[in-house]
This record gives sequence, C-alpha cells and structure tokens, in this order.
Amino acid sequence: MKGSLSGRYAIVGVGESDVGRKLGRTELSLHLEAATRAFADAGIQKTSVDGVVTRPTMVEPQFNYSASLAARLGIQPTHIADIAMSGASSVAMVLNAVAALEAGFCTTVLCVNGDVQTREGRSRGGLTSIIEDFEKPFGMLGAPVGYGLQARRHMYEYGTTSKQFGEVAVACRMHASLNPHAVYRTPITIEDHQTSRMVVDPFRLLDICPRTDGAGAVIVTSAERARDLAQPPVYLLGLGEFNTHVDVQYAPSMTSIAMRRASQQAYAMAKLHPGDIDVAELYDPFTSVVIATLEDYGFCEKGEGGSFVENGRIRLGGQLPVNTGGGLLSQAHASGFLHITEAATQIRGQAGDRQVIGAETAIVSGQCGALGINACLILSQHAT
Repeated sequence: MKGSLSGRYAIVGVGESDVGRKLGRTELSLHLEAATRAFADAGIQKTSVDGVVTRPTMVEPQFNYSASLAARLGIQPTHIADIAMSGASSVAMVLNAVAALEAGFCTTVLCVNGDVQTREGRSRGGLTSIIEDFEKPFGMLGAPVGYGLQARRHMYEYGTTSKQFGEVAVACRMHASLNPHAVYRTPITIEDHQTSRMVVDPFRLLDICPRTDGAGAVIVTSAERARDLAQPPVYLLGLGEFNTHVDVQYAPSMTSIAMRRASQQAYAMAKLHPGDIDVAELYDPFTSVVIATLEDYGFCEKGEGGSFVENGRIRLGGQLPVNTGGGLLSQAHASGFLHITEAATQIRGQAGDRQVIGAETAIVSGQCGALGINACLILSQHAT
C-alpha cells in the first residue's frame, strides 16, 4: 500500500455488543448487535453499507460467513470478505476495507468480529494437520504453551521477570475498572498476580486472558464522506502487516518477531514515530505479548520492555497508556476487535473516566501465529 493512502479513509461508526461470560448468545447475534450499534453511532442506514468484512465463526464454522451476515442485515454488498487470521483478523479487516475502498469495489465498509468462548459444549473445527500430527501428540496443547516458550525465552535473554508481566495485568485491570462495558472490573495488585496459580510456566492465571463472549464493529469510509456524518472522523493514517511464521518451532527468533516490520510500515505511511503516539491498544492474550509488542513497536529497546512497564508508565496518567479499555485480559476477548473500538473512542475523546487527556493518535495491534503474524493500525484525529 502506498503512503498516499494516509488519511484518505476514516472510521465513522463504532459498535460493541454486550460482553460477559455464558451470555447464552450466538456469535451471529453478537455480531448483529455490534453492527447495529455501529450504524446508529455513525448515523447512517444499514443500506448505505456496500462492503462487509468479517471472520467465520469459530464455534460453528461456515463458508461465506460475510455473505451470511450481510443477508441477516438485509443488505446486498458489492464487496465481501472472510478474514480467517485468528487474533490478527480484526486489524486485518480494516486493512482489507481500505484496500477495497481504494480499489473502488465499494464506498462504505462494515467490519465486525467477535467470539462466543463460554458456550457449553463449544467446539472448534478446522484444526490443521500440523497441529493434530506434530504438536498435540507431543504436548503442545493450546496457545499458552507456545506463548509460554516465548515468554520464558524473553526472561532468559533479557532478565524479564514475572512481576513485570504482572504490571501489564494490573494496568489492564485498572483501566477495566473504569470501563462500564468490561467483564472483569475488580482491581488487582502485583501481589494478587504473584499468588495466582501457575498454569503454564511462566504464566500465572492472571497472565492469561479469560474466555469471554463479545463482539465489536466499525464502519470505514472515505475521509470526504466521513466529514458529513454524525461522529468526528477517526482517520486511518498508517497500516502495516507482516508474517514471519505460523508455528513457534519455526520462528526465526523467539523474542523479535513480526511486530517490528508491521509497525515500521504503519509508521512510514503515517509519517509518525513511536514518540508521536498517545495511546496504545495492543493485542494481549498473554501479558508477555504486550511487553514484546512495546519493544518491537519502538517504544523501548529490545529487552527493555520489562522495565518500561514498571512504575505506572503504561497506566492512565503514565507516559504511554496501554489497553485503556481493559484489553483481552480484562475487558473481553472479541478476537481483539475492542482494541479498535477503544482506540477510536479515545481519539474522539469519548472514553469517560478512562479518557487519555489530549489523545490525538493511537496505535492498534493484532497478532496471531505465536507472534508470527502482525497487523498494525495508526489512528488520528487529523487527516495528516
């Protein structure tokens, strides 16, 4: 994508579904709820949308899910896409929306994603043969194992500590305590983190995002149209995406992965630097991921992420507030989509008690493949 894309498109509508545990809802119902709230927020009719980008549901996988969602909404889009990139899907949807708008395939795009993770008897279909044949038989059972290997390597190489991981958990929970739409709002301390049970070394319970239900949606259109709609435009200044691997055993490095190149693309397009960013909404399935992302997104040197998160630096009022809505760790999972909605809300100045004063720019990350796939957005109040 060319640098000339910077500021030509904007988020004009934001919607979040209800969030919680065991809501008794389907993913489709949550997606429809988030989408309907995004339409209302933007002040547009759903028939104004001619692009739909989403992710196939993980509980009941189906083909052509974006088309199915469009049908349930009662619209006939000229562009549809299913983005099946796990935790990178949400940010990648916005990249896809911008590409479709730039190509002239459509004029206004709905992006929506989310999860139902707490339904009884839930199942996940479509596991690849790599997982079934070469990982699960040898004990690689679930994301905490692969990410745990990387976290332990970071501790070995740079002296990062469990208490520093805890700083991330405490900051996210502090922010969630100020967010009426977060699932986990009771504040925690470093002591709470350190006494929570060990799950997969080095991860304690409070290092791991809990299973929750929820979804989010945004509407993306041209900057020209955005100026005539109900909400202040949130301009897309920078976009980036990069892939190094999908399986942790094939990672070229256990500590510096895809995030650096993805963020460099976004910074270059936006003509900004890490020091220009006011808010960071970083994909946080595990506390260690935030530390690695802060390093590779350029907020500190490689190996200094542990010390960077200490002394309240990533909390509200600190140098770089991180995951101001609570993140996956405390607000809700929603496949990372609420990082986008929160960033847009912060840029609008509409975040209430958790508002970062004077926030004009925000960076958002989405990642998967045990840090091997990363997608990055830079949002701003200003088109340039």
